[in-house]
Amino acid sequence: MEIAVLKNSGEDTGRKVTLADDIFGIEPNDHAIYLDVKQFLANQRQGTHKSKERAEISGSTRKIKKQKGTGTARAGSIKSPVFRGGGRVFGPKPRNYGFKLNKKLKALARKSAMTYKAKENSLMVLEDFSFEAPKTKDFVNVLNSLSVADKKTLFVVSNTDKNVALSGRNIQNAKVTTTDELSTYDVLNADKMLISESSVEKLQNLLK
Repeated sequence: MEIAVLKNSGEDTGRKVTLADDIFGIEPNDHAIYLDVKQFLANQRQGTHKSKERAEISGSTRKIKKQKGTGTARAGSIKSPVFRGGGRVFGPKPRNYGFKLNKKLKALARKSAMTYKAKENSLMVLEDFSFEAPKTKDFVNVLNSLSVADKKTLFVVSNTDKNVALSGRNIQNAKVTTTDELSTYDVLNADKMLISESSVEKLQNLLK
């Protein structure tokens, strides 16, 4: 499929780029998308949760009452989980929530996500642009010119332009990423996906 290349002012440049059907026009695989997004979210978890078990509680180890004759259940330690202030039974421990996925499956997930964006007409190609200095105002002007200021927007560039990245980092609904760092989650989480002209070919070569 062909798509027009726009200027960052929103005007048509008169040029078009061809989006490969094996990247932007496949039969989407929802399960691959699910697994890739699940892995992405799992990797965001710190996994530093921890509670103390009875062996880690500070306190006396003496037997708190005699074994028999009290009329209540026997008890050998104040650190028992049945007492207030005692250790927790089977509490959370630090762990890594990450899991492995094959490269081909992750590529399929990204292709599927971008196919959905292409079908929804939520994909735009911009000619390469840069800012002379980091200015949030300049980035906002680009969003306004493209009529996407009120939408979650993902900018995909071939190489991270420091000024562009810094200009967009304080805008809540905008994110700038490179073709190498593009994730399925980012694609699906955005209402509009804007790809720089130079990154189209690089992205297609990356996912072949």
